[in-house]
Amino acid sequence: MLTLDKLYVNYGAISALKAVSCNVQQGEIVALIGANGAGKTTILNSVSGIVPTLSGTVTFLGETISGVPPHEIVKRGISQVPEGRRVFANMSVLENLEMGAYIRNDKSAILEEIDQVFVRFPRLLERKKQLAKTLSGGEQQMLAMGRALMSRPKLLLLDEPSMGLAPMLVAQIFAIIQEINAGGTTVMLVEQNANMALSIAHRAYVLETGEVVLQGDAKELAANPDVRKAYLGE
Repeated sequence: MLTLDKLYVNYGAISALKAVSCNVQQGEIVALIGANGAGKTTILNSVSGIVPTLSGTVTFLGETISGVPPHEIVKRGISQVPEGRRVFANMSVLENLEMGAYIRNDKSAILEEIDQVFVRFPRLLERKKQLAKTLSGGEQQMLAMGRALMSRPKLLLLDEPSMGLAPMLVAQIFAIIQEINAGGTTVMLVEQNANMALSIAHRAYVLETGEVVLQGDAKELAANPDVRKAYLGE
């Protein structure tokens, strides 16, 4: 579904990605793990078109999307939940969800989709008229995920969904990610909580300083002594 081939990205003189190649098959959850500054978010932002690539290609469903503007990439079926939620603070929950459907004009289907988001996240239904800035961190994460789903993505990019959340909420968010995946949405996940990420992913890539250093089946990586020592706190 998604292929990154020898991707290079620089931030000024700093090399953020160095010849990164990875892929995501339809129906998978693929996790990117690694320390802060390893290049995980840069990969997602390259796929979304937010960050320009220096060289290499990003291919989605057989078409090159390198250099395609972000709003066009959303139209092609890729939606991103950014790190730190980035909800529209002074808009209501309902308005945030409506913003997620900005590429669509099928009004009755949009209303159905909003209802589906409320079924998946009942807490948002209770707060649908509240301003997003009044929500808790967990509720904002649910809203950011619901908003991304409003564009009906084929591929959902999730950047640090557990950041700043209580352990009970982390488990809930990860269960919802599995539900979304089981419903047919492919997921690429960046996550500091490597244990949680590897527990739900099918495959994973380990990044260090802008390079892929390990890749493979998520359960095998979770059992790898080097991975356990470096990323799983053992």
